[in-house]
Amino acid sequence: MLMGMLAAGGLETVVDGIRVADDDNPKGYHELEQVKELDKGGDASWLDGAHGKCLKVISFLLQHLPSTHHYKIVFVRRNLQEVLASQRKMLERRGDPGGTADDEEMAKLFAAHLTKMERQLAGRPNCEVLYVDHRAALNSPREVATQVNRFLGDRLDVDKMTEVVDEQLYRNRAT
Repeated sequence: MLMGMLAAGGLETVVDGIRVADDDNPKGYHELEQVKELDKGGDASWLDGAHGKCLKVISFLLQHLPSTHHYKIVFVRRNLQEVLASQRKMLERRGDPGGTADDEEMAKLFAAHLTKMERQLAGRPNCEVLYVDHRAALNSPREVATQVNRFLGDRLDVDKMTEVVDEQLYRNRAT
């Protein structure tokens, strides 16, 4: 959702279109496969071409962003039960039962991971971070779009960003 908001607002996104829209993500994934190699220690010179653009990086890979660049990170926080429900449904749809860990155990592991990432990002002088709540983006898209726009230098179209938010796609809600 956030990548769609940024693209609609006028920020160029760095994507390859390899992972196309599907039932799990009907508006697409907005991803670049090279990002998935950040933890492998290979050539990351392709990041030079992403300067001033938007790139999706999952939380686990943020720690592998090279210190040779400056990053403005919009970090979306989502209820962990919703994340787990979404992942479970995606795995089921693909015929993969997933691991043996239960949701409570996975939520603890993921919460610890997120705490570690927040600490690491706070300690990196080349990273500025804006934390955005997923539910707030759905409930108050204009407010969140305004915050994101301000964080990114007041260069985006907030109206167009707001129009992208589709409440119908909020299918895995915490109770």
